Amino acid sequence: MKDRFIARDISWLSFNGRVLQEANDPTVPLNERIKFLGIFSNNLDEFFRVRVATLKRMSEFADKKGHIHNIDLIESPQAILEEIQRIVLRQQNEFNRIWQNLNKELKENKIVLVDDKKLNIEQKNFVKNYFDEVVRPYIIPLMIENVPELPYLRDKSLYLAIVMANKSNAYDQKFSLIEIPSKSVGRFIELPSKIGTSNIILLEDLIRYNLPIIFSHFKFNKFEAHVFKITKDAEIDLDQEVGSNFIDKISKGIKNRRKGKPVRFVYEKEMNAEMLEFLIKKLKLSRKSTMIPGGHIHNFRHFMDFPNVIAIKNNRPSPLIHPAFKKKELVSDIVMQKDVMLHFPYHSYDPIIDMLREAAMDDMVLSIKITAYRLASNSKVINALINAARNGKEVTVFLELKARFDEEANLEWKSVLEEEGVNVLVGVPNKKVHAKLCIIQKRVVGKIVKYGFISTGNLNEKTAKVYADQCLLTANKQLMNESSRIFTYLENWQLGDKPIVKMQHLLISPINMRNSIVQLIENEIKFAKQGKLAKIIIKLNSLTDVTLIEHLYKAIKANVEVHLIIRGILTLKINNDKGNQKLNAISIVDQYLEHARVMIFHNKGKEKVYISSADWMVRNLDHRIEVATPIFDPVIKKELIDIINIQLKDNQKARILDSELANKYVPLVGKKYKSQEATYLYLKGKK
Repeated sequence: MKDRFIARDISWLSFNGRVLQEANDPTVPLNERIKFLGIFSNNLDEFFRVRVATLKRMSEFADKKGHIHNIDLIESPQAILEEIQRIVLRQQNEFNRIWQNLNKELKENKIVLVDDKKLNIEQKNFVKNYFDEVVRPYIIPLMIENVPELPYLRDKSLYLAIVMANKSNAYDQKFSLIEIPSKSVGRFIELPSKIGTSNIILLEDLIRYNLPIIFSHFKFNKFEAHVFKITKDAEIDLDQEVGSNFIDKISKGIKNRRKGKPVRFVYEKEMNAEMLEFLIKKLKLSRKSTMIPGGHIHNFRHFMDFPNVIAIKNNRPSPLIHPAFKKKELVSDIVMQKDVMLHFPYHSYDPIIDMLREAAMDDMVLSIKITAYRLASNSKVINALINAARNGKEVTVFLELKARFDEEANLEWKSVLEEEGVNVLVGVPNKKVHAKLCIIQKRVVGKIVKYGFISTGNLNEKTAKVYADQCLLTANKQLMNESSRIFTYLENWQLGDKPIVKMQHLLISPINMRNSIVQLIENEIKFAKQGKLAKIIIKLNSLTDVTLIEHLYKAIKANVEVHLIIRGILTLKINNDKGNQKLNAISIVDQYLEHARVMIFHNKGKEKVYISSADWMVRNLDHRIEVATPIFDPVIKKELIDIINIQLKDNQKARILDSELANKYVPLVGKKYKSQEATYLYLKGKK
């Protein structure tokens, strides 16, 4: 296995390394590079909370049982954990180097991060007053040196570990912890500054400056304070029963996350040695725990929201109005006449909201059915659905409560929707519902017609501004009827899979998607053996499924051209030293997050083209309800193929995916070609 596949977690770290490359790219605006550091940090937090936590569980199980079997792993969990530790430490060093360089650039732009030791008199007064007026109500010091157990420490929070003493007596000291209230106050505070300059202090440094005030009743005159954070196992253990107490189990699981074992401990390397030893002991960190010494600043995920003080022109163009909607006609009228493909974030998300708002007010609309996985915090989609329910429409929303880290938000949406009379569906045993579907039923001249959309991305107007996805708006009878069968299954899963078997057009996980993809690959192999041109182009977030990878290996051996555009994980091993010209694999990381899944099979020149919600992973193909839809409209099919070919020509933001995980950029041959810019210009030129 090891000589044929790359460990998925090691491949994921390579992807996060590509994010780090963006922070280091001088062609990327400074404010964007700082955000990429925040994205890298946030990605790594989630990786530890989920994947590393899972590996640690598996390693502990293997220690107890002496063995473990998992087709997802190509070597022992402990060996992978050790490799993760090596890579993370190396990336952390690179991260620190990049941040030092960005900090220099900030200073060149007269933007200075000031710590508690470099304040002038005016700033000292400001910091004292700001602390008294804004921060103090959120400060709850925890005195910990004599506690048998540490109090609950939050997973995503940053803490100050404080050692208080008297200069005259080093043995007279106390330990305390303070949680940095970033969520309530904000991490960045702008200080009084000279005209033309911006001085910013981090909230932890502002608190550090005020420690003598916070602990004034102890009469200490020496304070050491260093930041740390812990990352906990975030898995929610659920049995697969979906019954009346399923909601309670989800709620309990969310609360139980606070009890998760620490899987990573990140701290300032200058931390007081006694305090460090105390925390290691109290947190029950073992030799298998990932401990990462770092610099002065931690929780860089907040840097995704760095203050808007950098005088750099926004390099993101405004979303385009799709040509079909430029005449301000009703979205439903257009979609009834022809299929429309929206490409986010290049196209505006407004037609999706408009379609739902129109349906809410249309007397002829009878019902709306929709799936929801991750929603915007102030969701216009939900608002439109509530209006529809208020206007007497039958509204059904499938809310996936098992959407990781969105469980709590979706529970809240469930309550809001049910209060408005919306029929809310919440679970299918053994499966997550990840398909992105909407069906609207309308009476037109005495007949019931259906229209709606099938999408690769979430129903989230906020992320649609930065996630690159495709959304097919259609009234195609075949696609809408088969989509209706999916909702019939979601509403009546207790009666079995019958509604979603024997689909003629849609590919459905876990029913027919894997076998259909295998057959499509086999068809290309057959054409290649007949001496015909055979080609497969696959764009995904992740490709790890052993069965499908084995079929791709088979296709390559049969001289089928295989082009892969994989943003994240790729476990297929590519040995470029063998000079295999039939396989090309790249990853594009740029200002927009490549999120779409697209499959193109040459099919003797009559291309079969699909967009999908599913990656090629066991979880997507076997344990989720996913949908891939064929594209029938020849104009849209050509448009999608053109866009994928634009991506295959990228020589600025495309990295070569190979067995070495070197993340080398595609060599520049000819003129510079950045696919996201080229895609925008291509769509802008469409009439």
